[in-house]
Amino acid sequence: MKLVSPESMLAAIREIGLLPFFQGPVRGFSIQEMTPPEHWFDTSDDLGPWDWKVDVVQSGDIAYGKFIRGGKAAFATVECYAHLMNWRRSLPASEPDEAGRKVLALMNQQGTIASKEIRALLGVKKNVADAVVTRLSWQTRLLVGDIQRVYRGPTLKYSGWQTCTFCAPEALFGAEDGTPVFGGFSPFSAENPLEVGCGPEESRAFLLAKLRAAAPSATERELSKILE
Repeated sequence: MKLVSPESMLAAIREIGLLPFFQGPVRGFSIQEMTPPEHWFDTSDDLGPWDWKVDVVQSGDIAYGKFIRGGKAAFATVECYAHLMNWRRSLPASEPDEAGRKVLALMNQQGTIASKEIRALLGVKKNVADAVVTRLSWQTRLLVGDIQRVYRGPTLKYSGWQTCTFCAPEALFGAEDGTPVFGGFSPFSAENPLEVGCGPEESRAFLLAKLRAAAPSATERELSKILE
């Protein structure tokens, strides 16, 4: 599978279900490795996957954030992300620390939160704020809600610079009322796509089966590392 456009990248994510952005434990299983070199660092106005991800996120049915092993960026369909939430939030490590609780409280109050707001809230530098976001992303407590292209200079040139905001998965994909609730799910309705109707271990098995189908030559250990 070769990714040569935003459309092909979106189609691959929808077909596979959960796809890392960068090379990881499973060889050949990432946006990076599926993209021909001439598109990965495209020097044209296209800018490759670095820019295509804007269209993918704005499609409205794809989760994007640093939610796989090692705080690495990945994309997932709503179905797969819902199962990931069900699995991750059953783990003790998914409980936010004090800094995380502060960020979630403000995010839930406002609906979205930006990196500069996190730095101001916690009184920390960018690298520390980024680490808090990475932890919350792995804990499936927040996602990239939107990405906007930044146009600079007198000619308003776009060189790949982007800004993003974060929001709760419940607010992005949840029930129609969209009410985010810190510390767990809001009461589910029949229309809530984040309701998976099974236990955490079953969700983990579901995700492993999806990954196994997409990467049949990978070992169970390699596939499991993506979900750790």
